[in-house]
Amino acid sequence: MTLIAEDYTSALFTGAWTPARGGDAPVVSPSTGTVLGRTGIANAEDVSEAAARAARAQREWAAASFEERAAVLRRAGDLLEANSEEIMGWLRREGGAAAGMAGFQVHVAAGECFEAAALASQPHGEILRTGKPRLSFSRQVPVGVVGVIAPFNVPLILGIRSVAPALAVGNAVILKPDPRTAVCGGAVMAEVFRRAGVPEGVFQVLPGGAEAGEALVADPHVRAISFTGSTQAGRKVGEAAGHHLKRVHLELGGNSPLVVLDDVDVESASSIGAWGSFLHQGQICMTTGRHLVHESVADEYVERLADRADALTVGSTEVDGAALGPVIDAGQRDKIHALVTGSVDSGARLRAGGTYEGLFYRPTVLDGVRAQTPAYAEEVFGPVAPVVRFSSIDDLVELANSTEYGLSLGVLTSNPMRGMEIADRVPSGIVHINDQTVDDEAVAPFGGVGDSGTGSRFGGTRANLEAFTETQWVTMQADPARYPF
Repeated sequence: MTLIAEDYTSALFTGAWTPARGGDAPVVSPSTGTVLGRTGIANAEDVSEAAARAARAQREWAAASFEERAAVLRRAGDLLEANSEEIMGWLRREGGAAAGMAGFQVHVAAGECFEAAALASQPHGEILRTGKPRLSFSRQVPVGVVGVIAPFNVPLILGIRSVAPALAVGNAVILKPDPRTAVCGGAVMAEVFRRAGVPEGVFQVLPGGAEAGEALVADPHVRAISFTGSTQAGRKVGEAAGHHLKRVHLELGGNSPLVVLDDVDVESASSIGAWGSFLHQGQICMTTGRHLVHESVADEYVERLADRADALTVGSTEVDGAALGPVIDAGQRDKIHALVTGSVDSGARLRAGGTYEGLFYRPTVLDGVRAQTPAYAEEVFGPVAPVVRFSSIDDLVELANSTEYGLSLGVLTSNPMRGMEIADRVPSGIVHINDQTVDDEAVAPFGGVGDSGTGSRFGGTRANLEAFTETQWVTMQADPARYPF
């Protein structure tokens, strides 16, 4: 069975493939520059119609039994697995993902559907004490219509981790994927959920830019927004959602530190650090953006990290063999290179990389970095590993906290309790002791603090229920109440 068999030129998914009023845009391979197809671009009118359609369809979907919704989610997970090779092909061609990263996205996306299926049958309330002769309880009810705005970098996971649990608890969902990954981050999900049996109008996919995003946040039918993207864009989404008095869940940028203490095996530590910084060309919010290394092992760590960077193959992800693929577009490449050259100009030493051909940026290691160095102070979102040395735990904590971000923290040490002591002093939504900063599981809460977002709003039963339901208080008594008025 072919999942993406139709020509979706100028089309949006509204329960069926329909023309877009906002025109269309090319779907381009970042590896080759080849135009793979075209995608429809939604405008504000498209969003308004979709939101009204979703509001109508949601009532019947919410009234369906949890068994029905769970069955749909299980079928969606099965379809992702059954079509994994085709989906991986789109992730590699359109998303620039290497084979392993593409496979990981499909695996996690299927897991999100299976976990969401289990969410549908979870207890959804509790009996409350009351001072009156009545039954008092709370229950979790669907928000209604949820808007999901997903980015280009890991498009399948970062869309479906909101879409699947929101559907499972009875919401309708409108997904706005980035037009640069409109197939692997949008059309794939549209076809999977259509074939899994989601009723028409309950799940819609509208690729688009700022106009569509602003309309989605403002539309009165949409009662919650789940946004994943840059901190700069997230601020605007949060401000607009606050103006319209609607809930917003923000998963934003990061500049995550990997701490390397003086008791590590340096060979192993350098492998962990290379994976954290270079995986998927560094285009992951949890990417290790800062390597904080004890001065006693720093020289050896930098040397081994640079050797690993030089050994990595960089090339087209449309063929097997490349460890790293292209960054998404020229604008992102130029931003990365400006931060690298600016760091060298400010005194950092280039130990590996720092060059590119087309959109293929070599994995880069910078030594002699200070807290003010551009590639250390800012989120690079590219395959760049800045290394800073520290001499004491107090110095380390000060360095780790010299950022407004707080997404993920990795600590490498032969004594895990030392790692916990550091974790207690560095605010972070995620902590991995004896691992790097990049990890994601459907069963675990995910989210950052500070400029990295509004806390854990994805993953696991509690976080997903809090994100995509409202708490309603209900009382019930045998006879009508009596009052003196």
